[in-house]
Amino acid sequence: MSTEEYIVTLDIGTSQVRVVVAEITANGSFQIVGVGTAKSEGMKKGAIINIDQAVQSIRKAVEHAERMVGIEISEVFIGISGNHVSLQTSHGVVAVSSEDKEIGYDDIDRVLQAARVIALPPERMIIEVVPKQFIVDGLDDIYDPYGMIGVRLEVDAIIVTGAKTVIHNLIRCVEKASLHIVDMVFLPLAASELCLSADEKNLGVVMVDIGGGTTTLTVFRQGYLAGTAVIPIGGEYITNDIAIGLRTHTHHAEEIKCKYGNASQHHASSSKKFSVKVIGSDQEQVVTQKELSLIIGPRIEEMFHLIRQQVQEMGFFDEPAGGYVLTGGVMAMEDIIHVAQKQLGKAVRIATPKNIGVKEPAYTSGVGMVHYLQKRGLLTNPKARATHHPPRPKKQRGLSPFEKMKNWFSEFI
Repeated sequence: MSTEEYIVTLDIGTSQVRVVVAEITANGSFQIVGVGTAKSEGMKKGAIINIDQAVQSIRKAVEHAERMVGIEISEVFIGISGNHVSLQTSHGVVAVSSEDKEIGYDDIDRVLQAARVIALPPERMIIEVVPKQFIVDGLDDIYDPYGMIGVRLEVDAIIVTGAKTVIHNLIRCVEKASLHIVDMVFLPLAASELCLSADEKNLGVVMVDIGGGTTTLTVFRQGYLAGTAVIPIGGEYITNDIAIGLRTHTHHAEEIKCKYGNASQHHASSSKKFSVKVIGSDQEQVVTQKELSLIIGPRIEEMFHLIRQQVQEMGFFDEPAGGYVLTGGVMAMEDIIHVAQKQLGKAVRIATPKNIGVKEPAYTSGVGMVHYLQKRGLLTNPKARATHHPPRPKKQRGLSPFEKMKNWFSEFI
């Protein structure tokens, strides 16, 4: 099969680098056919601190996916998140260009580009423009204006911006791994396509993604992205607590956490036992899951307490009507839902991908990117494009925002 029949997403996290490969069908749907993972080196709290180590981690994850699927991966969509990301609103207006006043993709492109014209500090750049609603000749609340008749097209949009330095280093790592970046995707927004329902977004919901080094909160109100925040705490803190409490190596502590960890002291078992290698000694100690939960439990409770505090700072003083939706690698721990409900309220659920082979919360972001790209209409199989809207020539659209950003960087390299 041609590699053009696949789409590949790259999620570079603090603890793991994950690659998701989706096969695109003739009608634009997809099927997850392969994944690749590697321990994330050169990363701390979602930012790159060692480019060479990060490059090696990316290459290992990509090679893992290539062996599984049997293709050579050369192009990827990358996810962007972190505490350097911020949101602001914008408004764009254009006149419909066609003689018959039918709104086409070029008009939609132009109005989104108009929304990008905002004043930004020199150290920041636009990651993505997220339309909240389109307005055609004063008629608002339009989700997709394509094919409508009108003279004036407007858009209310959310501009997602990030720190140029952080994004520049991420791009450097991916390109040093011999990969071409097709586009960037704001990870929390992508994950929401997989995790959240339209009703939850309308009622008001908080999506919480607990990763290795950070916890990302994304708030939706009235169907729209309303805010995002990052707490610098994640699964690595639990691992460190285990390593200190049991006097063992960090990699042993991570294995113990994944295999025996239970977040609830009330549900942990006293009969489930395991051996732990003591650091600096040949001896081993026998520990029960109950004893392990006495180390894990307080840290988990603290994490959810900090999440609740941050949500209040973002404007949700009462429990959001749509509740909390939790995802991320930490959510695979046994009985963590009970601790979450104790701290956040009863309206809490865990979201996981439903695709075969990736039914773990850790893959939410990677699979979510594929869902998000499908919603944006970017999953059309090249062999079947004749049955869909024909692609617009690049010369009509000029350089893409990502290409313009790369040109900007090249001036300083």
